[in-house]
Amino acid sequence: MAGTGTVGVIEDEENAYTGTRVRPFVATPRVEDEKKQSPTTLNKILCLEELFSLEVWRASLAELLGTAVLVFAMDTIVISSYETQTKTPHLIMSFLIAVTITVLLLATFPISGGHINPVISLAASLTGVISLSRAAIYILAQCVGGVLGALALQSVVNTKIEQTFSLGGCTLTIVVPSANGPLVIGLETSQALWLEIICTFVFLFASIWIAFDKRQAKHLGRVVVCSIIGVVVGLIVFISTTVTSTKGYAGVGMNPARCLGPALIRGGHLWNGHWVFWAGPVVACVAFALYTKLIPSQLLHN
Repeated sequence: MAGTGTVGVIEDEENAYTGTRVRPFVATPRVEDEKKQSPTTLNKILCLEELFSLEVWRASLAELLGTAVLVFAMDTIVISSYETQTKTPHLIMSFLIAVTITVLLLATFPISGGHINPVISLAASLTGVISLSRAAIYILAQCVGGVLGALALQSVVNTKIEQTFSLGGCTLTIVVPSANGPLVIGLETSQALWLEIICTFVFLFASIWIAFDKRQAKHLGRVVVCSIIGVVVGLIVFISTTVTSTKGYAGVGMNPARCLGPALIRGGHLWNGHWVFWAGPVVACVAFALYTKLIPSQLLHN
């Protein structure tokens, strides 16, 4: 109303990635009231009340189940692509992963925003899309889901396949027999770390940024955005597994929860260099957040 100095709700606006609805409004111009009503910057970032929000924890169930299905499906794809001894296992694997990612994002998007990956949750919190508290809950759910997915896969494959393909987990090296005794083959730690950093940054820059951008996400639509993310993941997996052509290296992870599940269940050499699959994505997320901060505010659309 004109006499109150405030403007009512204009319209409900849906967050382009988290799926939550917010009501934009123009606050009263009085400075003292604005200070009372507006939370501090720290509170906005942490949003500690979400740690006790039943809604957030219920949404995290979608992250848990989505990640569990992702681990089960992707690790099955990895095993079957090589077990069938096709001439182009990397190509088939990348295509199937792209389809799987797209379907799971569409399934979880309406509930939790469709992260199913600690990388996305961390990047979303660092760029202000979600709070750090929500990101922490999602990452916890994703890690639990990764373990459940690995357990499900272990229960349906035989011991030989589990040992041969390391339960489809993330590996840098493997030990193989040779004439001179056991031989370790795979990728050097420094190479794998750089691959994680570069590929994860490209993943965020080339696809996730579109989902974070409300204008682009609304214009393209949910199906197109999820499809773009799936295609980019498939392409990066294909590139990482073919550019090295190194046996023993399972390719870029870009999802610490997917790597954690098989490592906890299978153990052994899956822990060798496991930190790379966490450190690389974290560095990439920080670099991506810095990139978004360096962009002039007038060029941002979110």
